Amino acid sequence: MRKTLNRGVEITYTTIIYSVDAGVATIALNRPEARNGFTTVMADELGAAFTAADRDDAVRAVIFAAEGRDFCVGMDLTAEGSDEDVTDPDWVEWSTRVVRPMTDLNKPVIVAMQGAAIGVGLSMTLAADFRLAATDSRFGFVFARRGLFPEGGSLWFLPRIVSLAKAKEWMITGRVFGADEALAAGLVTSLHSPEDLLPAARALAAELTTQVAPVSVAAIRRGLVAMSGDKTPDDVFTLDARLISYAFASADLREGIMSFLQKRPPHFTGTVATELPHLDEWLS
Repeated sequence: MRKTLNRGVEITYTTIIYSVDAGVATIALNRPEARNGFTTVMADELGAAFTAADRDDAVRAVIFAAEGRDFCVGMDLTAEGSDEDVTDPDWVEWSTRVVRPMTDLNKPVIVAMQGAAIGVGLSMTLAADFRLAATDSRFGFVFARRGLFPEGGSLWFLPRIVSLAKAKEWMITGRVFGADEALAAGLVTSLHSPEDLLPAARALAAELTTQVAPVSVAAIRRGLVAMSGDKTPDDVFTLDARLISYAFASADLREGIMSFLQKRPPHFTGTVATELPHLDEWLS
């Protein structure tokens, strides 16, 4: 059980672990006795943790990991049921409670997956920027084999990551596949031995916290998603003009150029909270 603050409100986590160290927030699923089976409580806690990471200027990158031998085997069908009214038009589907704040996050997200990542245990990672996997990992969008439907926006994310043809194959058959196939299709960024998985994620997070400007990262990751469905680049041209004009008045651009010319690591001072451009307006 760990506690953190979310806009001054103390939150107690019972299904995840949340910690921050050296500019990196680590959010780890923590139900290893249930192979990290997904529950309604976990959904809400994950959403709160990603929101807390986004609002903390000390956080420059997020690692999404899991305790135990499996990342997440999907919805825990043995867990106590929710009394939520799923027919309410304002009801938010559980996986979406994780994926939406991850999508809107202004910090890069690295997922580290070992063992099984099945169903929601896989679909809730698709909004991340990097998915690192252990060589023993296996994956499956098994919804059709359970009489269920894909959730968490995966019908939108997956074809954009691996192509429409591969998304159809995996989702319609619902079959489980291995790490090599996932890497070949582009679902995962890289493969690592189980013992090297978290060190690799931490090394990537360290690079992101020291080598790139957080305001630039926020604009890039959110802009890529917002513009991915446009039929033409016209809206992107407009966004480019606004962003480049904004950049030329920023201290981060001056620092980026000077550090390059002086052959030293950059020291970016801009924070998302104070210097992020008007993205909500520009991307609407």
